[in-house]
Amino acid sequence: MTILYKSRSKSSELNTLEILNYRMDLSNKNKQHYFNLKKGYEGEVIFDLLTERLDCDCLILNDLLLEVNNTSFQIDSLLIIQGKIYFYEVKNYEGDFYYEADRFYKKPKYEVVNPFTQLTRTESLLRQLLTSLGYSLQINSFLVFIHPNFNLYQAPLNAPIIFPNQIKAYLNNLNSKPSKLTERHMELAAQLFSLHKNDSPYTQIPTYDYDRLRKGIICPQCQSFSMLVIKQKCICHNCEYQEPKSNAVLSSIREFQVLFPNEKISTNIIYEWCKEMVSKKSIRRILSNHFETVGVRQWTYYKEK
Repeated sequence: MTILYKSRSKSSELNTLEILNYRMDLSNKNKQHYFNLKKGYEGEVIFDLLTERLDCDCLILNDLLLEVNNTSFQIDSLLIIQGKIYFYEVKNYEGDFYYEADRFYKKPKYEVVNPFTQLTRTESLLRQLLTSLGYSLQINSFLVFIHPNFNLYQAPLNAPIIFPNQIKAYLNNLNSKPSKLTERHMELAAQLFSLHKNDSPYTQIPTYDYDRLRKGIICPQCQSFSMLVIKQKCICHNCEYQEPKSNAVLSSIREFQVLFPNEKISTNIIYEWCKEMVSKKSIRRILSNHFETVGVRQWTYYKEK
């Protein structure tokens, strides 16, 4: 039986950049970084959907951020199977690439970070961490290229690569391997989970200021600011998407919490954040229904229950 021990969620960096992309003008560098994170996350989610269909006895831990000897490293997907650990570096590259003189290029000749070097580094750090925890399991590491429109020319012979058209066959083969999980495997999964760090030291988030951010309710379907409040619904004038007014306000509150985690949530600030599109009375009711009320009158604010 496959056990999803740790699921994947959007990083705080990706969440923040996603909101900022709609509410301010990001520089070209920050915008490109956001698009790269977004595309990488989308590729990882596709691979998750495939590994979760495995039938063999294994433990899956997705999106681990670990540290050993004061060095951080990230693992996209890790599988614990009897006597072995498999981990995967998932790349959602699209287009034609080639490998030459230990360097990785996108055609015609744009050099990108060599994923083989990245894979080797991660494997070494993972082995050091497992040794420090008292484990000596065999480690099998692979580069997974998930996008169907990816091509790699001059790939090294016997390189640990899984191409898009090989993923199904690879997972079928993995399914056929005999495996029986023990308490020792569960202990390892628990230890890796406990060592996972939520915040990466390598985030690239631009500075931003509340007064300069665009206010309003964002349509979750087309990401425009074309939402209209009509009675108890919010309807997008651009794509005609509609949802309950309370859901739209809650989404806006969650955005505010991501961008300003240390700020107190009040009726007035959310009223302003939503560009005064929803009455204070409605906002107060929504906040009271979903958050804990603290203080009275003008000193009232709301926190998570």
